[in-house]
Amino acid sequence: MLRIDRASYDAIVAHARRDHPDEACGVVAGPDGSDRPERFIPMLNAARSPTFYEFDSADLLRLYREMDDRDEVPVVVYHSHTATEAYPSRTDISYASEPFAHYVLVSTREHGDQTGLVGDDVEFRSFRIVDGEVTEEDVDVVESYLFGHSPTTVVYD
Repeated sequence: MLRIDRASYDAIVAHARRDHPDEACGVVAGPDGSDRPERFIPMLNAARSPTFYEFDSADLLRLYREMDDRDEVPVVVYHSHTATEAYPSRTDISYASEPFAHYVLVSTREHGDQTGLVGDDVEFRSFRIVDGEVTEEDVDVVESYLFGHSPTTVVYD
């Protein structure tokens, strides 16, 4: 299960909407060994494409050096799908290289960059991808890691 704080969840959704119609991408880093996403890091989609995302290699190298200096790991690797459901594509699966990361996908296909719509529920899903095998997991959104669990849970069957 991915347990993520409300601020990080909202930041990922806002980034996906802001970059629509192109796919958004980024990382939420956390302390090594914690499985707790804490530091939201939006990245530039170097491909600038509505159907594909790619981290800029220089930006990615800087990010990994910075995470290493801070004893962090990529707890969440996220990107958006602008015209399809929030499910990993064959390309997404082939590029998944972090076996301990949660791969989050957000679909902006319904509302694009609009916000504040009545019933504007976003499709926000998390997966583990290891050796090409995709396993969906529940997402537990908490208001704060300091105050524990909130009743907001996103589950897709």
